[in-house]
Amino acid sequence: MAEESMEMISFGIVAAAGQARSMAMEAIKTAREGDIEAARKMLEESREAGLAAHDEQTKLLSREAGGDHVPVDILLVHSQDHLMTAMLCQDLAEEIINLYETKADK
Repeated sequence: MAEESMEMISFGIVAAAGQARSMAMEAIKTAREGDIEAARKMLEESREAGLAAHDEQTKLLSREAGGDHVPVDILLVHSQDHLMTAMLCQDLAEEIINLYETKADK
């Protein structure tokens, strides 16, 4: 795998994960404002954006498992950090939206 290619993959993961995280945070804000339905839609869009990053990660893992060593540099580590943070943010956003929904129902 060419170094430039790895660089582009890493930047792609960072970009998609960053979009996913931002959308998850926006979903929390929307739920806080009382629009649970819109918040859930935003969270679903966040998950779709995160899926693009996750797909790239899976491709790298598959290559490594297939014997094609993937060189690990700081940019790839950074991209994985962004992806993990986005996924955690989505999970927490789902719980927070549920809490806002429960609060609104009472």
